[in-house]
Amino acid sequence: MNIILLGPPGAGKGTQAQRLVEGRGMVQLSTGDMLRETRKADTPLGRQVAEVMDSGALVSDEIVTAMIDEKLASLDPATGVIFDGYPRTAAQAETLDAILAGRGRKLDRVIELGVDEDALVERIVGRYTCATCGKGYHDRFERPKVEGTCDKCGGHEFKRRADDNEETVRTRMGEYRAKTAPILPYYEARGLVTRVNGMAPIDEVSGAIGAILDAD
Repeated sequence: MNIILLGPPGAGKGTQAQRLVEGRGMVQLSTGDMLRETRKADTPLGRQVAEVMDSGALVSDEIVTAMIDEKLASLDPATGVIFDGYPRTAAQAETLDAILAGRGRKLDRVIELGVDEDALVERIVGRYTCATCGKGYHDRFERPKVEGTCDKCGGHEFKRRADDNEETVRTRMGEYRAKTAPILPYYEARGLVTRVNGMAPIDEVSGAIGAILDAD
């Protein structure tokens, strides 16, 4: 199975992708991670990516295409792939079809984790982690059993991400809508899009995604 997993920041996309990696042996192709990985490689493409990123310019579609094609070439054809962060435009969606076809693959499903924006803001703004071990907590949904003490390591220092505030979260939601709006009609016309309730408990979301993949 080759799928695109869509969802705004905080929808649980990373968690669900990791479950697919661990449970089904799929490979997550995140353009951000791939750029960082390619940049470190002492290859013509790696040096090209480093030069572009160091200059502060945006990495071109051609470079991203080359990265994805190179990565797919290194995988067993039977290994399923999760695309994360690509495509973001109709043109990239068409290019992805060509890349997959060139590797004897096709896109099987586009799964979007749907969210309630106000509830998502509450979910993100309230989260914090133990500064020592990284265990996650939430002001409302998951507080330490003993206030001020981490359940896992006993630490007493906690931290919050600076960008976990309402204004930033709503801005990121707007950016997500702007980026996904161009590609959804492209895939909807082919009957590939399925939406899952991203606000449901993690196990329920995983079950829904699994049912979609098993039905194909």
